[in-house]
Amino acid sequence: MIRFPSLVRAGPAFLFALAALAGPASSQPVSPAEVLLFETDHLARTRAPATLTYDFRKVSNVEAGFTDTVELGLTREAGRMHARLRFLSGERQREVPDIDDVHGNPVLLGFLERDIAEMKRLTGGSTTYFRKRIRMALAQGTEITRQPITFQGKTHEAKVVRIQPYLDDPMHARFEQYVRKTYTFVLSDEVPGGVYRITTSLANDGGRVIRTAAGAGQGGEAPAIDETLTLVKAVDKR
Repeated sequence: MIRFPSLVRAGPAFLFALAALAGPASSQPVSPAEVLLFETDHLARTRAPATLTYDFRKVSNVEAGFTDTVELGLTREAGRMHARLRFLSGERQREVPDIDDVHGNPVLLGFLERDIAEMKRLTGGSTTYFRKRIRMALAQGTEITRQPITFQGKTHEAKVVRIQPYLDDPMHARFEQYVRKTYTFVLSDEVPGGVYRITTSLANDGGRVIRTAAGAGQGGEAPAIDETLTLVKAVDKR
């Protein structure tokens, strides 16, 4: 299994999810995309104590969208980083255990595990199957591109990974609504936490996400769901 340093002391359920997502999809060498997401010390240049705040937005024509926040609290003791992740709030909040000796950014797994749980809720499909498709897509030589990003008024260089895990899905007849679903990961070691943005886009009409009221997406209209997590604030609490 690929060792993801950020979660080596997480709870058993979280580690099980990690093993499915970060474990090798085949006997092939680990891909650059897997290294960037699962074997990089995203927090190496992040000062602690600090709180990183992420904006989470869901737009959908299937059900009501929403805006919420994700907060990652970081503290350092005896040279080791400790993370406390609050992923969303209220009824939408997902339970995530505190993590000791953290290196990678746990918002990556938090986002993916919520995404997988939502696909299971909407389709009745297997979480193991969805995890496997994401893992395989990352392992298949996905190209890493570069683009500028803006955070707190400054421009930074970022690396971008895009995958479509279900495009060649042998079970596409069962999960046809996800065939063109796209995951985009934007990371930069120039921003706190190393992760700037994660997006999933399930679009119709040639890639245009349909932004309509809740209750649409019925009567034969293809579903469109767009979810984005973006780093919006970093507070140094020293």
